[in-house]
Amino acid sequence: MTSRRGLFGWLTGGRSRKSRQSAEAPYVLDRPVDRNVSYNAVSTFTAKYQIGQVVRHRHFPFRGIIFDVDPQFANTDEWYEAIPEEVRPRKDQPFYHLFAENERTHYIAYVSEQNLVPDDSAQPLSHPDIQEWFNVTSRGTYELKKGVAN
Repeated sequence: MTSRRGLFGWLTGGRSRKSRQSAEAPYVLDRPVDRNVSYNAVSTFTAKYQIGQVVRHRHFPFRGIIFDVDPQFANTDEWYEAIPEEVRPRKDQPFYHLFAENERTHYIAYVSEQNLVPDDSAQPLSHPDIQEWFNVTSRGTYELKKGVAN
């Protein structure tokens, strides 16, 4: 009967347990491990605005209510490149989905954080989708309805 090396033996190169224990300190690539560095850390982005908040665009005449937030740009390259380069926002910032409206129409907008400001007008919004997603509180703010997943 022939002896076959198992998966563990193949992974360790057939070395004995004693020889494996004599290995030097752990290395990441060619540098020693720095215990103060989070090698697998995921970058985080903190959103300035929250779901249910009413905002307006910094440059264009529309306002809306936030119904979803992307921690960074998550739309198509075609959409991004359609924005004139001189006003194109950075991709490494939160982007907000809005039930937006202007004087003529209602629509859904995708807007970078740098182009939003809080709307303090206290005028109610009339976008038809707001009623499906939000309840209006006694203070006139918008609260996401239970069971609505964004």
